[in-house]
Amino acid sequence: MADLVLAIVHHLLAFGLFAVLTAELMLVRYAVNPVAMRRLGMLDAMYGVVAISLIIVGFARVFHGAKGSDFYLQNPVFWTKVVLFAAVGLLSIVPTVRILAWQKQLKADGAWQPPAAELQRVRRFVMAEIHIAAFIPIAAAMMARGIGH
Repeated sequence: MADLVLAIVHHLLAFGLFAVLTAELMLVRYAVNPVAMRRLGMLDAMYGVVAISLIIVGFARVFHGAKGSDFYLQNPVFWTKVVLFAAVGLLSIVPTVRILAWQKQLKADGAWQPPAAELQRVRRFVMAEIHIAAFIPIAAAMMARGIGH
């Protein structure tokens, strides 16, 4: 039963991560007013919580799931998933740093708007995160079929 619960939570968090990233992507395009900017900050914080939760639950599955840690730790496809997730995490640093800076600017000047070039740069990073993250469920499907083990 624990394995089932961990799998369900893991999948819901993965879907949640894609949902938050997609919402962030859409909002970055239009984050030119204070309300949108605050929402963007909340979404980015939510992204961090979901990502950390996904890591915790994912590794709980590795060490407490039905397949056992040997299935995962000896599987190159598992490590591919880990590397892909780390790449997405590293890419997320740039948007987070920019969003935090924008939040600070907005507090200092309520009429401030991020430059279009910065919005575009952050949007490219979020797009890259989504594109790389799309390969993670592919690797998961491969693992579920015993590929790599």
